Amino acid sequence: MALVDSIPPLSKTFSGKKIFVTGNTGFKGSWLTLWLEQLGANVYGFSNRKKTQPSMFKDLGIEKNITQFYGDIADRKSLFDALKIVKPNFVFHLAAQSIVSTSYSNPLETFKTNSLGTATLLDVMVELDFNCVAVMITSDKCYENDERVTGYREDDRLGGRDPYSASKAAAEIFLSAYIRSFFSEDLKLRIGIARAGNVIGGGDWNTNRIVVDCAKAWLHREKVSIRNPEATRPWQHVLEPLSGYLRLAQKLSESQDLHGEAFNFGPNESNVYTVNEIVSRLGKHWGHEDVTKHLELSGNKTMHESSLLSLNCEKAAEELSWLPRLEIDECLKLVADWYIQFGRNPGKLFELTLEQIKFYESKVG
Repeated sequence: MALVDSIPPLSKTFSGKKIFVTGNTGFKGSWLTLWLEQLGANVYGFSNRKKTQPSMFKDLGIEKNITQFYGDIADRKSLFDALKIVKPNFVFHLAAQSIVSTSYSNPLETFKTNSLGTATLLDVMVELDFNCVAVMITSDKCYENDERVTGYREDDRLGGRDPYSASKAAAEIFLSAYIRSFFSEDLKLRIGIARAGNVIGGGDWNTNRIVVDCAKAWLHREKVSIRNPEATRPWQHVLEPLSGYLRLAQKLSESQDLHGEAFNFGPNESNVYTVNEIVSRLGKHWGHEDVTKHLELSGNKTMHESSLLSLNCEKAAEELSWLPRLEIDECLKLVADWYIQFGRNPGKLFELTLEQIKFYESKVG
């Protein structure tokens, strides 16, 4: 991968701008909302009222400093009314049902949120016809996974064996159709597509995620149960892909050349590890001298899980001057520090979260 220049200051792009973030009460949405707020943006959130327990959005009091709308992403009227009021300069579409296991127990809701929700947002933007840059976030799982060793490129075949993956591939097809049918000539609205996955970081409380499972178990001095220890994933801190989304939006605001383009945002190839290796490294940052004493293997594997999935991010490096900045142990230390603070002194979490954003910004340069 080619070396790239430092990303220009994001504050110049987003300070004072109206930013509409769907799914802003979720894990990634909470981090993005805080980051945009620190950049001087006026943030408007749109989300349903469902929150994890605990909830980073609630515990950090994020709603106090933004304008929040509540509604279903697939409810056209709610979305239309909110966007008509805001008329944002930027839209970041993160609203999703993001848990693979939930997609098995509730596939219809998954398709409604991930596929129809994306189409609904696009349809509203067609009607409102305002000047805007929109970054539409799908997933690395939109690719038809053939268990290849090399990373998937943006022009590889879409697909999905499980409902979650298929719902994200369907969202990509809707995006392509709307862009070519309604946004191909009139570039008042410029759209970029972002694909990332397997994001970890403090504040994630979603179910069936190994880092979250570790945090929950170890905070209660229990053993964590590992279902698929040899599965390989591209591990990245939440701030890595978020920096890619911001950079893509920045680039789209400067030029129409990347309108309709998709980009992968993933970690360095050196950050591809098995679940077992990640748990061991995370345990050491947690303070466990012998991690094996704090985990157990589980034979409960009731659904299909891809054992290998990685992304080729050369396009983002070459066209956006974006590169991942964190080594795996830097990433895991940030994660461990956040959850440990949650257990010891949650009142200091807001400060710590901002410190971690500043630390990441210092890595970008």
